[in-house]
Amino acid sequence: MTTAAVPAIGEDEIAEFRALHARLGDAVGSAVRGKRDVVDLVLVALFAGGHVLLEDVPGTGKTTLARAVAGALGGVSRRVQFTPDLLPSDVTGTSVYDPQTGEVRFRPGPVFANIVLADEINRAAAKTQSALLEVMEERTVTVDGVAHAVPAPFLVVATQNPIDLDGTYRLPEAQLDRFMLRTSIGYPSVEHEMDVLRPGSGAGQVGAVPTVSNPRVVAEQGRRLATLHVADPLLRYISDIGVASREDSRLRLGASTRGLRSLVRCVQVYAAAQGRHFVVPGDVQELAVPVLAHRLVLTREAQLAGTTTGEVLADVLAGVAVPRPAAR
Repeated sequence: MTTAAVPAIGEDEIAEFRALHARLGDAVGSAVRGKRDVVDLVLVALFAGGHVLLEDVPGTGKTTLARAVAGALGGVSRRVQFTPDLLPSDVTGTSVYDPQTGEVRFRPGPVFANIVLADEINRAAAKTQSALLEVMEERTVTVDGVAHAVPAPFLVVATQNPIDLDGTYRLPEAQLDRFMLRTSIGYPSVEHEMDVLRPGSGAGQVGAVPTVSNPRVVAEQGRRLATLHVADPLLRYISDIGVASREDSRLRLGASTRGLRSLVRCVQVYAAAQGRHFVVPGDVQELAVPVLAHRLVLTREAQLAGTTTGEVLADVLAGVAVPRPAAR
């Protein structure tokens, strides 16, 4: 029995996606000024079917970014403020008894949305953080043995403050590995900060973000991009990066297979956003740090030496042979 080949993505389809990606980026950029690179990373995760961890100080626009993406998408967005007393059912939903009908029915929690902002996720206890694991990976919530599917597309944008550590719980490796990308917004340049501060500026006005697409189109585009061609030498290149990270003496835990699969999905979307129907090594190098760095665990000695996982990954990339273009 043979498996039918998946039709290749045509030039017209790539051009259509590139235009959609640009429209979404422009719409989100009307509220989040001067951070197009971060906006593009979030859009990569959206189309690749992943989730984003924003690690940044307060007041840099994390909430605005998540809400602006939802506004441009035309989907449903929900915000969950994670606190130490937050319960798993507060996130996923619970079964409630209806006295009028005498039936027990499921009341959906805030995760039943296209864009879910999990604000200060590291302030919740481990049992509440783990409530997100199933829904982030499986796109379902199981309550009383019944699975309830969340909408598509489904993107969790979680934030955590790396400075204020009082009353926080460290995210376990299993939780970090569920996030496709980790990035930070950072402070704007002087020019863009002046634009944000100027009275009457549209910066931060999420309600003014134009809706330029809809969830159905975004979900279909994401499924289609999963078939974008990645040549075997590129797959070997990504595998070699993973192997090299696992063999690095500064790391206690290297890149997981899930992380490498996430990198493949991300470079497919990134390549299409650049107008290409194929992946090149530069795509891998561009996305390796935001996709893989947060999944790596340093040894105690490396931590004491002040080494970061980003630095280790940069060394790994420098030491892995880059595949050469095929001869024409």
